Amino acid sequence: MVTRPPVVAGQFYEANPAQLKSRIEWCFTHRLGPGKLPKPSESRKPESKGFIAPHAGYVFSGPVAAHTYFKIAEEGKPDTFVILGPNHTGVGAPVAVYPNGEWVTPLGKAVIDAELAAEILRRSKVAAPDRSAHESEHSIEVQLPFLQYIFEEVTFIPIAMLYQTPQIAKDLANAIVEAAKELSKDVVVIASTDMSHYEPHELAVRKDRIVLDRIEALDPEGLYDAVLTRDISMCGPGPAMVMLYFSKALGATRGEVLKYATSGDVTGEKAWVVGYAAARTL
Repeated sequence: MVTRPPVVAGQFYEANPAQLKSRIEWCFTHRLGPGKLPKPSESRKPESKGFIAPHAGYVFSGPVAAHTYFKIAEEGKPDTFVILGPNHTGVGAPVAVYPNGEWVTPLGKAVIDAELAAEILRRSKVAAPDRSAHESEHSIEVQLPFLQYIFEEVTFIPIAMLYQTPQIAKDLANAIVEAAKELSKDVVVIASTDMSHYEPHELAVRKDRIVLDRIEALDPEGLYDAVLTRDISMCGPGPAMVMLYFSKALGATRGEVLKYATSGDVTGEKAWVVGYAAARTL
């Protein structure tokens, strides 16, 4: 079995398992986090269709990300998580699906849903099986320890997006919907993205609010237009659009911002910040 080792353990999050669990609990109980530890539901309560979570170092974005994972815990474990992230490295296929194997973090192994991955690849015109895009990419990896903290076993599909347009996002979303229906699988999509990068705090908040409004309105095309025309340096519009198209296809009627903050809210340094959002669709 092909195994992908962690590549940002010790950088974006702690490499020691006990210290990593402690850091995740810090995220949940932080003043910008949910304020308490999650209690995973033993039964599945599928209220949300998809989620957005940030992917910076846990000391910066972890408390915001914890809002997404607190809600995921409340709703119980689906069959498979599809985690989409932007491709920051430029390596690999334009839309790269990690086809099979397992990913390792300090908290254990997460298994790829090879059956569903193959069905998505069969139905998508844009996706390709490719591991190279994932070898040094952090945007998907940093989501796994949160899921592993909540659930003993995690099954997922990682998809890295270098090309991020509405047409590509819609194709991929439709492929996920059709594949999940074909295999009768309960799938939750997680879009990994940070918001504005390296702007003064107040400007980042104003710009990011434009995007968050589009997420709440389930408007992927409007999100894309805002990113382009308002010079918003959101790194994962593609994953967010996939999540929105997927959610709309499953009957979602609105989006909800669970938490928004900037790195300045965490560190107090507000001259240049990065924005972070946790959101869901329902």
